[in-house]
Order: sequence, then C-alpha cells, then structure tokens
Amino acid sequence: MSESKISVYQGPAGGWAALKSSAQHLGEQGIALKGAKTLLHANQVDGFDCPGCAWPDRDHRSTFEFCENGVKAVAAEATARRATPEVIAARTLTEWQAASDFELEALGRLTEPLRYDPASDRYQRTSWDEAFALIARELQALPGPNQAAFYTSGRTSNEAAFLYQLFVRQFGTNNFPDCSNMCHEPSGSAMRPTIGVGKGTVTLDDFELADLIFVFGQNPGTNHPRMLGELRRVRQRGARIVSVNPLRERGLERFADPQNAVEMATGGSAPISSHYVQLPVGGDLAFLKCLCKRVIELGALDRDFIAEHTTGFENLVAELDATPWDALLAAAGVPRETVDEIAQLYAKSPATIACWGMGITQHRDSVATIQMIVNLLLLRGQIGKPGAGACPVRGHSNVQGDRTMGIWEAPPEGFLDRLGAEFGFEPPRAHGLDTVGTIEAMLAGQVKVFIAMGGNFAAATPDTAATWRGLQQCALTVHVATKFNRSHVIHGREALVLPCLGRTEIDVQATGAQSVTVEDSMSMVHLSAGMNAPASEHLLSEPMIVARMAAATLPRSTVPWLQLAGDYRLIRERIAAVLPDFAGFNERVAAPGGFRLRNTASERVWVTESGRAEFRSRPLPAETAHSQAQAARRDVRVFTLTTIRSHDQYNTTVYGHNDRYRGVQGERRVLFIHREDLRDQGLKVGQWVDLISLHVTPEGAVEERCAERFLTVPYDIPRGCVAAYFPETNALVPLGSYADVARTPTSKSIPVTLIARDEPGA
Repeated sequence: MSESKISVYQGPAGGWAALKSSAQHLGEQGIALKGAKTLLHANQVDGFDCPGCAWPDRDHRSTFEFCENGVKAVAAEATARRATPEVIAARTLTEWQAASDFELEALGRLTEPLRYDPASDRYQRTSWDEAFALIARELQALPGPNQAAFYTSGRTSNEAAFLYQLFVRQFGTNNFPDCSNMCHEPSGSAMRPTIGVGKGTVTLDDFELADLIFVFGQNPGTNHPRMLGELRRVRQRGARIVSVNPLRERGLERFADPQNAVEMATGGSAPISSHYVQLPVGGDLAFLKCLCKRVIELGALDRDFIAEHTTGFENLVAELDATPWDALLAAAGVPRETVDEIAQLYAKSPATIACWGMGITQHRDSVATIQMIVNLLLLRGQIGKPGAGACPVRGHSNVQGDRTMGIWEAPPEGFLDRLGAEFGFEPPRAHGLDTVGTIEAMLAGQVKVFIAMGGNFAAATPDTAATWRGLQQCALTVHVATKFNRSHVIHGREALVLPCLGRTEIDVQATGAQSVTVEDSMSMVHLSAGMNAPASEHLLSEPMIVARMAAATLPRSTVPWLQLAGDYRLIRERIAAVLPDFAGFNERVAAPGGFRLRNTASERVWVTESGRAEFRSRPLPAETAHSQAQAARRDVRVFTLTTIRSHDQYNTTVYGHNDRYRGVQGERRVLFIHREDLRDQGLKVGQWVDLISLHVTPEGAVEERCAERFLTVPYDIPRGCVAAYFPETNALVPLGSYADVARTPTSKSIPVTLIARDEPGA
C-alpha cells in the first residue's frame, strides 16, 4: 500500500494520469508487454469483451476500445501471479479471514480445484471428478431442491448462464439470487409495467442525435469511463448535459480523452456537464416530481403522443397538483430557480435521453423514482424516437445478458413453457429466492447448499455479519472463480473453489476453439474470444463446469450436457429455440459487432397490461428512513450515508488504495463529509470516527450496526450527507432495508451517526 495522503485533485478525468495508472497496473501484475498486446484485442471483432463494465462499444474496428478501469480489469485477469494450492494452503482460512480484500485478490489466478479440509482449516487441492461428485452428493441428499440456491455474477457468459439456469430448473428450483438483485433490479421492476421492457431503449447512435442528456445518480468517470467519450462528443456538438448527483465528481465536470492527440499534447480537456444539480441523498424522487410538475405547468407536452400512446396521464396530473410546491422543493433540497432552469431546458429539447445508475436504484423508493424518470420522458414523447429514450447504465459486462438467458427468480411463464418444451421436462413454476431472500433462508436453515457462478457474494451483499453467518451455516458452499476472494474464506461445512477460464483466455473444447457471447447495456449481443494461454492447464470453462456439475447431479437427464459444452454453437442453437429474439443466433452474432435484440418500447409497441405506455405516480413518502432514525435518536445528528466506489475499484474488486479524482491516496476507510458538518459536530479534518447505522424496524425497534475507524475528509457534498466506500460499509446496510417491489438493498441511503474515536488524527 502506498503512503496515506489526502489532497485536492486539480486535473480532469482521463488524460495523462489515466495512461500512467494503466501502465502502472500492467507493471504491477508483471505483464507490461503481454498486457499491452492483450488490450489491443479488447472489444474487437475477433477479440474478447472487456471483463469490466457493460458500456457498449462505439467501433469494434478501432484499435483502442478500452479505458483505464478496463485496463485494471484485464491486468487483474491476465496477471502473472498464481494462487496455487500451496500459496492458499500457506495460511489457515481463519488467518486468511484477517487479510484485506485487496490482499486476497492480489494472490493472482487460481490454478487448481480446492476443497476445504476442516482438520487443518486449510484449502487443499482436489480433482475435478471429486469436486463434482461432492456437489452431486450434497445436492441429491437435500430433502427438496429449494434447499439449494444458485448465485450468478454479471461476468457469466450467455452460454454458461443458459446452461446454468437449465441445470438448476431441471434440479427443481427457481432459487436464482444474482447481482441484478443488488444493483439494477428496480430498473426492470419500474420499466416493465410502464413501457413493457426492462431494458434501456436507446443505442449509441441516439447519443449522436440527442439535444439533452440527463445523468442521474451516476459517476461514469470511475464506473463507466468509456461513457465519457460519448458525453464529450455530445457537448462538443453543442448539446446539453444535466448531471444530478450528490457528490461533485470530476468525471462529470471535465474529461481529457487519452486518444485525443491535441488534448494530450496541450494538457487540455473538454467540459462534460453544462448543468450540475447537487441533490441531497434521496432527493431524486421529489426533484423529478418537480420537473414533471413544472413541465406540465409550462404546457410543454406532446399531447398527440400522450393521447395515442399512453394511459394514466390525468392521474399523474392530479397527484402532482395535490402536492404543494413547498413540500416538493423541501424534499428535493433545491431552490425553485434550479427546477425552473432545468425544466425550461427540457421543454426546449427535441430529443432527450435520461441515464441513471446505482445512485438511483439502491434506495427504498427507487422503483417510484425510475417510474418518475419514465413519466418525465413520456410527457414529451421522448421514448421511441431518434435521440431520445431511457438508458439505465448496467454494471458488469453481461449482467443484462444473464437475465435475458433466464437467470431470474421470477421467470415469465412463457419462458418456462418454451424451456420445458425444448428440453422435455416441467420446469418449477413457483418463484424462487432473490439475494435478500437467500440470505434470510440460509440464516433460517432453509438453504443448505450455496453455489456461486463467479462474483463475491460475501463481500457484495448487505448486512455483512448476517450474510457471513448464513454462509457458515450451509452444508456446502461452492464458488466458481478466477481469483481468490472474501467469499472463499467465509465457507460452509464443506467448501469448494473451482477455477475457471477468464475472458482473455483461449477456450478450447472438443470441437476446437470457442467463443462466448455477451449482451451490453444497449441490448447488443456480440462474440467474445480470448487470445492468451490459460493461466493453468487445470482450468475449465464456465460452460464445462456447469455441464459436468449437471451431468453428475442429474444422471437421468436427457440433456446432452457434455456435448453442448463441447461446442458452444450447439448451446446457441438451443437458446434460439427457447428465446424467439435469438432466432438465427449463430449466423446473426457472426456479423461484425453482433446484433441488437428487439426493443419493443423503442418501436412504440407497448407490451403492458393496457397495451399503452403507463404513467405511474405515488405521493412522496410520509416518512423516510432518515426521518424515522432522527425521530428515534433526537439527541444526536443523523446523517444519510451513500456508499460509493473508489477509482481503484470495480464492484467488490479492489485494484489499489487510491481514488485519484477524489484526492485519496493509500487509504480506503475514509468518510467524505461537508466541511461545515465537520465543524458543527466538533470534529476535525483527518479525525477518525466510527459509523453507527440506525434502522427502525416495522415494530419501532432501533437496530444499530457499526463500521469502525473512518478518516474524515471534507468534500463537496450536500450538508447532512456523507459518503464512504463499499464493501467496507456494507456491514451498515440492514438486511431488512430494501427497495419497495424490487428488494434491492438500500446501500445509497443509510441513516448513520458519527462517533469520534479517542486516537490521534491523521
């Protein structure tokens, strides 16, 4: 770890600092030359899809289709470091539990299957045959299939995800907790009943035509850096960008494109946001209501679109009319002048895109908030026309594709009908467990086997102590992974870690070298093929791991598991037989750049109960989690904590301890807070504090959770709000605090108090 230092970052996002960081990460992983060669194949027609975010590729023929954080993801996977059985067995799991998340993943690539040995409290090498036999025994010994849960990470390919859901449904359950449950579940829950699709309605081409772009609750500079290139082009042609975010983020202010020779030579940069609205955490729903109310007052409506394509408009107007401006503005935390300015911009825009990220989705009212974004677009007919639409920006590179493939605890009946007909069995119909439900079931002793296809469940989930207890009560935990992580040291009575091929690696099966497919945030499906030799001769591909697990567990299954895993084209043929939008899958995906799945909302075909796009609205909540906590603890100041990523991080993977754009070096346990709030609390800059979260249960009890020792850092954030990195703060998120309807943990709106520690400041 580098020396701890906090300073003010003066430069733009991107630029020379991004290039320096990229080179540094390749060097640290011992792959300076190999890494550079590998990156030339990232997001190319004949290359691999970046294992980072799901932002689409502008041009698959461009030499450079990667960003700084994509470099970090590729460097982490293509690393020269190896986590051999001997390296892992050098410590007990009790000792590994004391290691940081960074230290665990820094061990490098896993090389052989590992099985937990309780006598020594260590992982030891095992064979693939023994591993699959153990999984089969434990699954077959369960009293019922619903006592197992099957997690899926967003990096799992379409082919692996399809086989996985088929195996699990033939086993007899719909218990599919997945990373969507923790991030963009509210987007689908909000959009499906209102516009008929749970995905974004725009393409990259629409960004070239948009006159105005809203960016709600999103920090693309760290989470989707390639998006900055699109936003930069939008501003350069004179369009407007309105960023709505509590924290002032450098990536939403200025960007220096590392591929722009003039900017790099002159030290220049381009502005991103034309307008920046800093709402207090949780103020988005009220702010969007303000915008809708003002747009209606201005008469800036597409009345022909509303009459022909929508229903519920009068109800929305009545609900907004019944809410006084003072109440809306107070909840939004912005002056009326700001609302008027942004509403006027929108009223004059012929083509508008609304983007949003997890700053919108991880709140109790996230579904209502997203439906208000949709309302705003519908008022002016801004869905289903060039340069306009809804754009939820997904995280991991195939999280959207996994849901398309059937990784869902609540699958549509039509999908189950087609799946059963194609494979000759009756799929389970009862809805299964999502992520929160799985943790609750493990704690109750109702889930005994937990199998994870990638990811880091123990680190990514809320209520860390409860999640860990649940995993430790399982009879068997199984993790398919490329690298060692926190979930592997929080284990059941029996435990397996199964190493798989990564995106950058050549995948050779019985019929030769294979390609997998992925779906990006804008419903583009394309091929991905690695170019590096596997990190170990003992690695299996994800499809083969699923196939062998299924063949061992379901000996009477008529599915030709191993044959399918030996030729991924055969898997794609079966996908096409089950999912109509994938007709001609193999032929269509072979085209450069792949193909786009049909999006009915972008065609103004509304697959809803009414057959129209539906305005949805509800009054502002009478109470918030913050107001409830403050009422229960009148003697202390209650802040609202939002969890964030550092710039050296992707989801739970920590690449380093720096957060360049926020001026943090060598430290992760930091608390960003307004300078005046520090003063009013009697705290000093650089003082250590403990965070205590307050959760008021439905019965009125107050639950407290603690995360210790965070360094106070003054930052441009609204008063009453604080921010800190996850997963360090996941322990503060109650298991019982989640989004209405969608059940996504409320990681972006946690009531907390601050307790000064009796130790010297930094």
